[in-house]
Parts: sequence; C-alpha cells; structure tokens
Amino acid sequence: MGLVEKDKKYIWHPFTQMKTAEAPIPIVKGEGTLLIDDKGNTYIDAISSWWVNLHGHSHPYIAEKVYAQMQTLEHVVFAGFTHNPAVELCEKLSKHLPSNQAKFFFSGDGSSAVEIALKMAVQYWKNKGENKTRFVALDGAYHGETFGAMSTGARSIFSAPFSDLLFECTHIPFPKDEQAAIQSLKTEIDKGGIAAFIFEPLVQGAAGMRMYKAETLNKLMQICNEAGVICIADEVMTGFGRTGTTFAVNQIEAKPDLICLSKGLSGGTLPLSLTTCTNDIFDAFLGDDLQGAFLHGHSFTGNPIGCTAAIASLDLLEKKECQTAIKDIAKSHEIFAKRINSIEIIKDVRQTGTILAIELKSDSSGYASSVSQKLYQEFLNQGVLLRPLGNVIYILPPYCIKEKELKKVYKAIENQLKNMG
Repeated sequence: MGLVEKDKKYIWHPFTQMKTAEAPIPIVKGEGTLLIDDKGNTYIDAISSWWVNLHGHSHPYIAEKVYAQMQTLEHVVFAGFTHNPAVELCEKLSKHLPSNQAKFFFSGDGSSAVEIALKMAVQYWKNKGENKTRFVALDGAYHGETFGAMSTGARSIFSAPFSDLLFECTHIPFPKDEQAAIQSLKTEIDKGGIAAFIFEPLVQGAAGMRMYKAETLNKLMQICNEAGVICIADEVMTGFGRTGTTFAVNQIEAKPDLICLSKGLSGGTLPLSLTTCTNDIFDAFLGDDLQGAFLHGHSFTGNPIGCTAAIASLDLLEKKECQTAIKDIAKSHEIFAKRINSIEIIKDVRQTGTILAIELKSDSSGYASSVSQKLYQEFLNQGVLLRPLGNVIYILPPYCIKEKELKKVYKAIENQLKNMG
C-alpha cells in the first residue's frame, strides 16, 4: 500500500470534502521556495504554505538552532517554570511591536491567540466590575475556527453548522467605505456594552485579501481609544513583514490593546502563537487570589523548541537581505499588477506589501467556488502552488523567492487569465 492509499485510509484533511477531493500529492522534501513530491516534480510555494513559511522550507539556520535546542530542553510545564527561549523571544519581539505592548501570553495557533484575546477582553471588564460582552468586527472578518473566533467572524460556510452556538458580534461595513464604517462604529459604541473591537489590520486574508487604508484604521482605532473600547489587532496573517512593515499596526499612529500573532511567528517551522497586551490589560488580572487571574493555558504553552524557531526566524527577518527582499517582492508585484490590469477577466488588482490579489469577474465566488478549484489544479500542472480564495488569485510568497521563480508564478497566472479572457 502506497502513501496515498495509506493517507486515504487514515487521514482527515482540513477544509476538504473527503468524498470528492483529488488524491493528495505526497511531498517528500521542501527546499527554499520549492516543494518536491515523490515523483521528483517541483512546485513553487507561492502562498508560503498557508502564509507561514517566511523564509522558505528547511532553512538551515532555523534547523540548526532547533536541533541544538532539542538537545538541551525540549519542553517544560510553563506554569511555575520559565526558560531562556521564551524570555528571549519576547524581548526580541518587543523591539518590533508597538511600544505599549508589554506582556506576552503563549499558545499554539492563530485561533487560540484570538480566543485568548477575546477572553482577556471580557474578563478585563469583569475584573473591573463592568459587564461588557459585545464585540464589534469588520464585515467579511475571519479570525479562526474556535467558537469565539468563529463568533467574531462573518457568518459563512465555515461557521454555518454552529450558528446557534455563536455569541453576538456586530459587523460594521468594510472600511473601504470609510464614513460608513466610522458612523456604524460610533453607533455601536453609543449602544454600550462593547468588550472590544477586533480587526485584521489593512488586509482581510480569508475574505479574499480585501485591503483598506491605514489612515482609515487609525481613525477607527482613535474612536475606540477615546471611548475606552479595547482594540484587538489580529496580525496572525499580516504580521512579520507581509504588509511591508514588520507588523501592519506599525503603519498607524493609534495603538491596539491586544495583538494576536501566529503563522509566520516561527517561520513555519512549528506551531506557535502569542497574544500580547498592554500593562493596563495585564494589571486588571492582578490580585491576592486566583479569582481574578487569567485561568487559561495549553499543554505546550511556551514550548522551548517553538520559541527557538521563532527567534531564529526573527534573526533572519531582521537581516538586511531579507528586508531588501521584501521591498523587491513588493516592487515586482507592483510592476506585474500594472502589466495585467487591462486583461478583460480581471475585476480588480490590489496590493499591500508582499501580498498581491487579483479578483476575477465571476458569478462563482466564495471558498467553495468551482473557479478556485479549477485554477488550483491548472497552477499545479504548471509547477506552481496557488490556492485561490474563491474568484481571487493571490500571491504571498516566502521572502527567499528568486526572481526567476517569481516570474514563473507571474507567467502561470498571466497564461490562465488570458485563457479565461
């Protein structure tokens, strides 16, 4: 029995209709931007394997650091104990985060980081003697797959089976319409009882890489700051250079109270996430007994190997070569966007930093779109891994991508667009 047959026997894959799905491709090696299957075929990973591999696959520097840490300390319970990788990571991150971010809470994935932020926001108000349990988010929001995260996301195919179990969240208009978003936010604040405003800064990922201006987000956050509403920045997708700055919130003057980090945090090496917060948030949980403490945790909280991978990834991100690569990718995207903008099938081309999105004219949109499934297979046939979000083709490559590889990705997209047009 081969690997594909064994996979079919045992594995339940994510976001997949297992009855109708094509057989998975067995990947035996990753190297730089390339994924190599069991037949020797190569695929350029133009989406960083769901937006996590900042520096490509099997990076020797990260592997070396992880190997050394595994020989020293692989794991220790994080309640009552600490270790150097966790402390060093937080110290290193604090130089890049907004200056008000003071405390770090570890978990294992983006959904958990969001869930923790939501719980912190609600309990913050409880500890202060106020009952604020409403949340405000943006239209089209996606914040993860746990119940709290789903509750703050837009109602969709992802959350439909659980709709009766989700808590209340008001979704204001997407900030591309600045005045509508501002007015709606003010109206919701006037109603009272809001625990927090949660948002993906500048780019909504799963919604189809929808983008909006930093100036608009700054206005929305200032309104919340003035009204005493907690702001939660979900940087799970946008963090670590994707928008052109280390964090998207670095582009705005207003500062969030809580920030959620994952995906690129460990450079795609190991599951790891963080929820960061201000001293004001943290101080509300201090007391003489457990009653007001934040009683939350995971078995692998603050795992030393994951923290070590994250430190190594940050080391690489801080290098001049990586920062230059981020700028070069953004510039290449800009040139390509102008070249294809007049193709008939294209509805919109948009870009923020290293993220390029091409929205197609189509009656079929959304995650289950037949257009996305067809394009996905066509791109694979050309040796390129792209997973369109409905009728939106997007590129979100590792920073180590070579110019010739990026040109191959562009050519694959351009060929498909012209064939469709």
